[in-house]
Amino acid sequence: MNKFSDAVLRWYKQHGRHDLPWQKDTSLYRSWVSEIMLQQTQVATVIPYFEKFMAAFPDVAALAAASQDDVLLHWAGLGYYSRARNLHKAAQIIAESHNGQFPQDYDDVLALPGIGPSTAGAILAQALGQRHAILDGNVKRVLARYQAVTGWPAQSQVEKQLWQWAEKYTPEQQVADYTQAIMDLGATVCTRASAKCDVCPLADDCQAYRTDRVAELPTRKPRKVLPVREKRLLIIRNEQGDYLMEKRPPAGIWGGLWSLPELAMDQAVAEAVCQNWQLTVDQHNDLPVFRHTFSHFHLDITPCQVQVALTTGAIAEQGRYQWCADITQLALAAPVSAILQAK
Repeated sequence: MNKFSDAVLRWYKQHGRHDLPWQKDTSLYRSWVSEIMLQQTQVATVIPYFEKFMAAFPDVAALAAASQDDVLLHWAGLGYYSRARNLHKAAQIIAESHNGQFPQDYDDVLALPGIGPSTAGAILAQALGQRHAILDGNVKRVLARYQAVTGWPAQSQVEKQLWQWAEKYTPEQQVADYTQAIMDLGATVCTRASAKCDVCPLADDCQAYRTDRVAELPTRKPRKVLPVREKRLLIIRNEQGDYLMEKRPPAGIWGGLWSLPELAMDQAVAEAVCQNWQLTVDQHNDLPVFRHTFSHFHLDITPCQVQVALTTGAIAEQGRYQWCADITQLALAAPVSAILQAK
């Protein structure tokens, strides 16, 4: 034990989170799913998704045997859907190459899709107590302030320094508790804004606190103006009230999810609907524009209500497009779900 980890563990015993769903009936599988869900997502948001996911897919075998559509349906709304696709792909690899048992070797875990060094370490530390350092966003913030490490943490040289400190401070014992403790400390005390330094167990030796640089560290990512794109999403309904839905390609934005057909803003709606789907438009009207922001761009979405004449059910590219009466059974991208729920 070292002074840093001792202080963090003592704080965790009294103030840390001990009743999270994945801390109950701990297993490699449950730790893995929780760590993937927690990537770029807050604990409070993850909890209901985790519980729903575990009920549907209680083990690796159930997840591997599920369809991607079903996995995405249980992920819908959580965002960053490549995580779900990688989770599903990794489960199939585990079923085929590891006899259905989540691997216990660090290199084998790291080789699975969607798992990086910090996630691999966190899974094995929390489920098995193996000693592995972690370096998620919360831990980076704690260490950058404690050691006054300057520079954007995603830069390779800065990240290398932070990994060295993470390795140094990870104790030989109580690794599972320490891993949760330092993540909790970053999430609840050493927060990005309004850090609670007055109750932090590391404050006395924290270089950022002692030099009044807490607000400056870690160094923020260089600001970049995001480009703006525009799309019209078509709410196409037939006389039966069914929606025309489009299955997105496996990779890319909203990969594998169901969405509304889209058009460029300069395309004429009636002509495009006729040309693309051989449907006759009775009437159409645009709804108010709203913005959805991705990590690399803003998307200004114009929903457009489109009523079409009686249809036979046969449309171009059958499989990619389908009429759907019950959209609750589809894995929808969050903006698409919001559009349809507002109807």
